[in-house]
This record gives sequence, structure tokens and C-alpha cells, in this order.
Amino acid sequence: MSQPSDWVLRWQHLLPAGGRVLDVACGSGRHMVWLSQKGLVCTGIDRSAEALAAASRYGHAVQADIEGGPWPLIKNGLPQTFDVVLVTNYLWRPLFPVLLQSLAPGGILLYETFAQGNETVGKPSRPDFLLQTGELLQLCNGLRIVAFEDGFLPNPERFVQRIAAIKPNPQAADAGPAGRQPARYPLSLK
Repeated sequence: MSQPSDWVLRWQHLLPAGGRVLDVACGSGRHMVWLSQKGLVCTGIDRSAEALAAASRYGHAVQADIEGGPWPLIKNGLPQTFDVVLVTNYLWRPLFPVLLQSLAPGGILLYETFAQGNETVGKPSRPDFLLQTGELLQLCNGLRIVAFEDGFLPNPERFVQRIAAIKPNPQAADAGPAGRQPARYPLSLK
């Protein structure tokens, strides 16, 4: 099983101890194994039963066609919420509102996938699977953006966009009256 994404590793200090994680398009669970070892409670969702057989060792595994069927993680008519929503190497634009609804107040979205330009170096190459310039920023309007990158990575060559963003929490200090200490989200340059 391959290592977690460098983006996830870079922002691991923002992950809440014992928090609940939703890993979307989790595959065989490369992030779930690492996150569960860190003490987080993982739910992975993917359409591949074969991949989920491996992922299920590290948390709750849900098989679903999230592009063609209904969202399977519904509670009381709304998407279940998680402290962390994690997506890597996957893009299905119609799902984005559900992903944002799946973030608990104060929850973190870690999202990394391919962007325009990738068609010049390999697959995916279809525009349906490549984020447009700044698209993640637009999709995350309303979240507090802690970090955003849009560029080229070597080894393997790929164009990506990635974001670390926090859903506002009306109960948090940064939403309170003037003079209260704002929430601090330490930056990482690693």
C-alpha cells in the first residue's frame, strides 16, 4: 500500500485527535490505514468492492456509486457529518455540495486532485476530470482557506490543485465577540 499524500501529511497537525474522517473514493485505504494508526475513526467510501475489502480493515467501508446513485451516508435526511473530509485524486463536481455538507462545524476539508495542464503530461486528460484554474477556491467559498496550491509537481509529473479549508464553527472563538482570541491554524511549509 502506498504512502499517504504529501498534502495530507503536510496538514496532519490540523487533524483533531480521535476525530471522524470521511475518505471519499478511498480505494484500498492508503489514507485510512495511516489515519486509523493516528487514532482517527475512518469511514471510506468507494465503488470498488475489491478495494474496499482491504480498506475495511482500517474503518467502516461503504460501497456505493456516488456518481450514479444517491449519497449513502444520510442521517435524518441530511448527510452525516465528519471532522475531516478527505479527497485525493478524484473529482466529481456534482458531489461537491454534499462534501461540504458532510463537514462538521470546525471540520477540515483536505482536497487534492488533478488540474488543467495535466493533459500535457498524462492522464487524466479529459476536462471533466481536471480542475480549472482556481476552481477549488470557488468551490470552497464560505470556508476558511488555510492553504491553497495550484501548480505542477514532478515525480510523477502532474498538475494539481489542493486545499486545506475549515468549515466555520459558530461556537468557536473566531466567531465570537471582538477581543476574543481568533482560532489559530498553524501553517506548514514542509
